[in-house]
Amino acid sequence: MSKPVYQLFTARFTEAWYQLSKKEQDQLVAKEGESFQKAGGKNLAFAESVWSNEKWQFFGVHQFPDLDALQAHTARLIEFEWFRYIDSHVILGKEYIQI
Repeated sequence: MSKPVYQLFTARFTEAWYQLSKKEQDQLVAKEGESFQKAGGKNLAFAESVWSNEKWQFFGVHQFPDLDALQAHTARLIEFEWFRYIDSHVILGKEYIQI
């Protein structure tokens, strides 16, 4: 039985992002969203944080059905060079039930 995987992330746009037109930015965000949905991802939390620190523009927590789904999503992001436009820090985890 596969177990959900949780992805905690902080992220910011890179200089390359700001070189894109608004239309190009919107197209990339749409591609990321389509890939996320295809992977069965759930957005548990997403917040703007640029007002509270100097490094990260936003942070969040995603849930994926399993590690394979997350890896497939990441492979699609690599295909359209998402990480050229986003700098991020990610921590993965699984549910922990304390007895």
